[in-house]
Amino acid sequence: MNRLAQWPGCAGVSAIDAQLAAGASLKRVGLVGLERMPVREGATIVDAKGHKLGHVTSGTLAPTVNQPIAMAYLAANHALPNHEVYAEVRGKRQPMRVSPMPFAPHRYFRG
Repeated sequence: MNRLAQWPGCAGVSAIDAQLAAGASLKRVGLVGLERMPVREGATIVDAKGHKLGHVTSGTLAPTVNQPIAMAYLAANHALPNHEVYAEVRGKRQPMRVSPMPFAPHRYFRG
């Protein structure tokens, strides 16, 4: 039985049910910049041919990893680790690489 069947009258249940059945079309991914320019919220993400793949939700220059980082929603078929994409920033394309999150490794001890 479907887990969402208990809420038949709730708004959005049919949309969530369809995504659970078919998979989401967009996935949230981490991006690491290959150049020094930070990418900000709202920047468009494209492939090498210029086809739109998604958009950036947040981005900054991260001192912990000493690189620009960002989070974005990308088309599911391009949300693979180490996949290279481009962010359009001020009319220029900045190369970015899809990266697993968190960007910095955990440095705590579980003993």
